[in-house]
Amino acid sequence: MSINHNEPTEQTCPEISEQQVNTDQTELRTCGINHVEGGWPKEIDLQNLEHTSRFRKRKEREDSYINSITQLGSITEHSFRQINAIEIYEKYFEDEEDMNESHEPPLTKTMTVFSDPTHLQRAARGLSWSTSEPMKVAAAFASNKFPLLSEMCKDSYVWDIEKSSSPLMVLKPSSSLLCLEYSPNDPACLVGGCYNGRIVYWDTRESCWPVGSSPEDHSHKDPVSKVSWLQLKGKKEAISTSTDGQVLWWDIRKMSEPTERLILDLGGERTCPVGAISLGLNHIMNTKIMLGTQHGLVISCDKNGKTPAEKIISIYKTNKGPVYAVQKNPFFPGNFLTAGDKHACLWSDIITRSPIMAFRNGMQNLTGACWSPFRPSVFFTLNMDGVLDIWDILFKQTSAALSVKVCNSVLCSISVPDKGPLMTCGSTNGEVMLLKVWPGLLTPRSNEISLVTALIENGEKQQGPVSQIEKPSEEEDEEEDPNELIAQAERDFYSMT
Repeated sequence: MSINHNEPTEQTCPEISEQQVNTDQTELRTCGINHVEGGWPKEIDLQNLEHTSRFRKRKEREDSYINSITQLGSITEHSFRQINAIEIYEKYFEDEEDMNESHEPPLTKTMTVFSDPTHLQRAARGLSWSTSEPMKVAAAFASNKFPLLSEMCKDSYVWDIEKSSSPLMVLKPSSSLLCLEYSPNDPACLVGGCYNGRIVYWDTRESCWPVGSSPEDHSHKDPVSKVSWLQLKGKKEAISTSTDGQVLWWDIRKMSEPTERLILDLGGERTCPVGAISLGLNHIMNTKIMLGTQHGLVISCDKNGKTPAEKIISIYKTNKGPVYAVQKNPFFPGNFLTAGDKHACLWSDIITRSPIMAFRNGMQNLTGACWSPFRPSVFFTLNMDGVLDIWDILFKQTSAALSVKVCNSVLCSISVPDKGPLMTCGSTNGEVMLLKVWPGLLTPRSNEISLVTALIENGEKQQGPVSQIEKPSEEEDEEEDPNELIAQAERDFYSMT
């Protein structure tokens, strides 16, 4: 007779699940304690050294004191022997690969959220870092609702990243700020661009009110879209752009009028100057700048040109919509990044007709982009769906290395400091997210410079240099070949599958 065996299984350990949530902020307060020496008998005068020393000697001769010291001494001796047996300064795994070359997946974590204290859901239009200790981040807030802009709060804020519960300083401009930036030479100086077209300047050591402002008749006629410092030794100079078609250079120490003015008049079929909404600087040659326009053009300019026509060096046709970001690669000044429509593009200065690389990661329009200051192959893009995409062109070019859903609203600004694994993103609902970046995105590979150089040279060879500047007109934008549009749509469709 056969016997059927039954083998039951049991689990005696409790089932545990792990979850991560962003909890409410806790307001912290710094307090101090005034310690007064105590424990002495009433008959002992603390100010009399003879009384205190006599009392100590009497206590040290007691058996209870000697037993306590002997017991504590043996425990302390054991700890010291254990420390001496281990080489705490020894470096382990020196021959292993670097962290950035490991197979660990990249991660990015939200550390904290700085919110607009007014709760009016003003957009965080501009962000800037001060890397002096303690590290601070400044945010320019402006309303998304044009009719109510003059009636709403005009304040912008500076936060200490260690104390996110309340702003460290409140900036009081005469009009809402659309952009601002810390000086790279003086961490107490801030320059900002206002909705009324003026340029304002702060010294945070003095006051929350601007210490300098440009006069109305010499300022921009439209809201300032971008302002940035020029990295010049011993000088405090800045540059600003606006949709009024002007580029203005300023000496912050004398803001009665700009030191230089450039009108973006491209001629041809255009009857008025083109407006610039983004700005990229060449920190090696401070006289050369890149401007992204509302019409999908990137204009390369040189301040040293003798005539307005000579100041416009090259024109690049990037996309049909506005160019929300343009920035030079900090490691390769001959290449720059643009973001607009649904694409981010890598360009070469010597090729004007098309980019050497194009990147797309979804169907949402991009709202911003910037290079990593640590690695020449890494850059970041923002889109209208609240997603931050981190690209590594050496890892893959068809999709982002990491996509992070930062918030449920539109991301409109980004800033990455020159040190530390941190970055900030601003949204249209008045929130500034402080993110911690995966360490692998901060440390370059040993041969990364040569690999990126080869990648760029290969892209330039495929495109080929253009011998003359191509200035697209409005007629070319309107009269496009329908067959070419259909073919482009098919290429876009197959690139997504």
